[in-house]
Amino acid sequence: MLPALDLRIDGPAVTVPAFQLADGSGPPRQATTARVQATAEALTFGFRCADRDAWGTLKGRDAPVYKEECVEVFLAPGLDDPMDYFEFELSPLGTFFDARIHNPTGRRESMSADLDWQAKGATWKARIDRPKSLWSAEIRLTWAGLGISDPARLPRTWRLNLYRIDRPRDGSPPEYSCWSPTLASPPNFHLPARFGTLRLR
Repeated sequence: MLPALDLRIDGPAVTVPAFQLADGSGPPRQATTARVQATAEALTFGFRCADRDAWGTLKGRDAPVYKEECVEVFLAPGLDDPMDYFEFELSPLGTFFDARIHNPTGRRESMSADLDWQAKGATWKARIDRPKSLWSAEIRLTWAGLGISDPARLPRTWRLNLYRIDRPRDGSPPEYSCWSPTLASPPNFHLPARFGTLRLR
């Protein structure tokens, strides 16, 4: 069964269950927790990532941070498995990536990305706390930036998944974890049929 998250607009943030390895085999060595909050203007995602060596080198908007370490949000309005969805990524250095994805068959082989698209009004921040061996991230997405200009037309159901890529530099294998495991090996986050559900009240 796919996970679901219920949010009250202008209500408190809701904590997402701890991430599992993307293949569904259990918890990762380095845990990730997330919180989601909805207001009449925006949707905000907060991440807290245990990490004995948070790192990154890439800078500049839309740099391919998925090649290093990052957290990710995939999001689409509606209840059906989406063919089109938004992708957002943020690295420990605060490097932000956003794109619109077209995935007509639900498989990576058919996928294309519009890297020129930018989410208007989006804000983000990240912080590394080395004494506590963790890093944190926040991504705030305005509804207007997601193409919803009329609050009265805000979709109440969305498809959502949250991810993390951890690439230790000590020779340990990388970890791919998420809220809704994609059950794919090798890891593949672009499986919209495995997105969970976000319900707004």
